[in-house]
Amino acid sequence: MHRVRAKLEWFKTVILPQEAALRGRLRRILPSTHELDDMVAEVLARAYATENWENVTTGRAYLFTIARNLVIDTARRNKVVSFETMADLELLGGENTIEAQLHAREALRQVQVIVESLPVQCRRVFILRRIHEKSMLEIAEEMSLSVSTVEKHLAKAIAIVMRAWAEREETDFERAGVGARIKLRDQGRDRSGSSAPAGQA
Repeated sequence: MHRVRAKLEWFKTVILPQEAALRGRLRRILPSTHELDDMVAEVLARAYATENWENVTTGRAYLFTIARNLVIDTARRNKVVSFETMADLELLGGENTIEAQLHAREALRQVQVIVESLPVQCRRVFILRRIHEKSMLEIAEEMSLSVSTVEKHLAKAIAIVMRAWAEREETDFERAGVGARIKLRDQGRDRSGSSAPAGQA
């Protein structure tokens, strides 16, 4: 009972406050309000269903990761989706500027680095499932594993990727804060008319 209450509290404090940001991102890439509502509901449901919820501290990154996977699954259908497509989805309705595109490409490189760092079997399962859209049974047969083992490898891979992605976003946020402080400091120097150390004429 205590764990159930703790999970509900986590969902209310970490996940739900990010619903508006999620909806805003998805609104630009989904064709109808009905599909938007369905997608948001599915993302929230998958977030709540995670078994590793205690490791999720960055709700925004977590929800956007789930949303990217769902959008890829929806858009892929009869074609193979590459990491390039995943990079394009990094924009998720963001402004189509050069800066945004460069950010998406950098995100692509980050995703590739994260995936390449996965344990061998986890990486293979992740790529077959998320990139090539193979079913769990197909992956199990191809790798000569049980379906339950494949599911465990996929869950582990997703947990590692989401954790690494959350850490990346937190680092970016911290860097942005440092950059803002430096900019304000420099502006202050410009307004003073001199950058000379105190005590010098």
